[in-house]
Amino acid sequence: MNDFTLPETRYALSGDVNIAYQTMGAGPVDIIMVPGLVSHVEFTHELAGYTAFLRRLSTFARVVTFDKRGQGLSDRISGAPSLEQRMDDVRAVMDDIGSERAVVMGFSEGSAMSVLFAATYPERVVQLILFGGFALAPTFLSNDLEQRIARIAKAWGTGELMKTVIPSQAANQDAVRQFAKMERLSASPGALRAIALLNAQIDIRPILPTLQVPTLVLHRRTDVRVPIEAGRDLASRIPNARFIEYPDGDHAFWSGDSEALLGDIEEFVTGHRDSSSTELERVLATVLFTDIVDSTRSAAAMGDQAWRRSLDSHDQLARQIIERHRGNLIKNTGDGVLATFDGPGRAVRCALAFSMAAQQIGLRLRAGLHTGEIELRGRDIGGIAVHAAARVMAQSQSSEVLVSRVVTDLVAGAGLKFSDRGSHELKGLPGRWDLFAASV
Repeated sequence: MNDFTLPETRYALSGDVNIAYQTMGAGPVDIIMVPGLVSHVEFTHELAGYTAFLRRLSTFARVVTFDKRGQGLSDRISGAPSLEQRMDDVRAVMDDIGSERAVVMGFSEGSAMSVLFAATYPERVVQLILFGGFALAPTFLSNDLEQRIARIAKAWGTGELMKTVIPSQAANQDAVRQFAKMERLSASPGALRAIALLNAQIDIRPILPTLQVPTLVLHRRTDVRVPIEAGRDLASRIPNARFIEYPDGDHAFWSGDSEALLGDIEEFVTGHRDSSSTELERVLATVLFTDIVDSTRSAAAMGDQAWRRSLDSHDQLARQIIERHRGNLIKNTGDGVLATFDGPGRAVRCALAFSMAAQQIGLRLRAGLHTGEIELRGRDIGGIAVHAAARVMAQSQSSEVLVSRVVTDLVAGAGLKFSDRGSHELKGLPGRWDLFAASV
């Protein structure tokens, strides 16, 4: 997942309750990350993009994450912690790490507690950052509040929350299973119900005009969980607050393309953007996307345990065959893989070999390849070439390896054969694309 050691979990004593926290980086300023509905300081590192986000912040600050009392690795309590108790937990963590003043960054429901802390202890808060937050809970005036929360509690531990927190990954079954585990590790259904009922009553509008610290309010227009209107309202009530909207993205701050968000945070905290940290390394590569055909239907027919064994066999095959063809397995995508190669010929042969091997274990794949410039983002990749390969795969039929024209041009004379599959419009990409089915 990461090419560096993850931070150790430590504990701060808040009254008689132990609060679990982690620190990352050694910058001149501390950023205290106040979590939203639920958290788990260790398992959250398993979620795609989370660690990379914190690591980027840690290039200019010491980043502190913690689990509020009753959740994650902090001591369990009866009932739900009040905002005042949560304030004490922040103060306890700051005292434990020797932080006299810090930037406080509240996420979602954590924004309300961050505001209360900054208003109560302005001498301990240098700046305030609120992401995906609100002044009045969106469910405050809901007539069926208890029924809605009961439904959430009943589905707790299934990953259902992902549909509003990280909807862009809601179709990725591996990601949903991972998120479901985080839900279970973060809090029990009963604890979740108690804190959700408390959060639903949040109304910090009366104290917002009293804020005396510089405040940055950040919100994504496509936030499904907390509407953009709530963010605009929040910012409008804070004296001299700076408000920035982002055109797209999920409710979770670490999900998706967050470079602009990170740059705005760095500029607010330090007064400048470190251009070297935002310049991504670009290389030429052939990108391979694969996907299991009719995976949902197959999973239903086989049952969970048998399907899990098939997926494990699929993943093992992918690693072996990609390594054999000198490729780089970037990640599993749930029912497929994303990989890169420094030679298009090896990439095509790998895709064909993987497809044939998968058939032998009863799985049919479709594959798409495109060669172009990619952006290296730690262990992940990005760029138009990645999107193009995904779109090419989407046009592929069962057991077919489909490639773009640039791939066929680059492997001329390599002993590979290609059948013309016509010209296509690929979603989100300009022009028409000539596609070809590969064979040997």
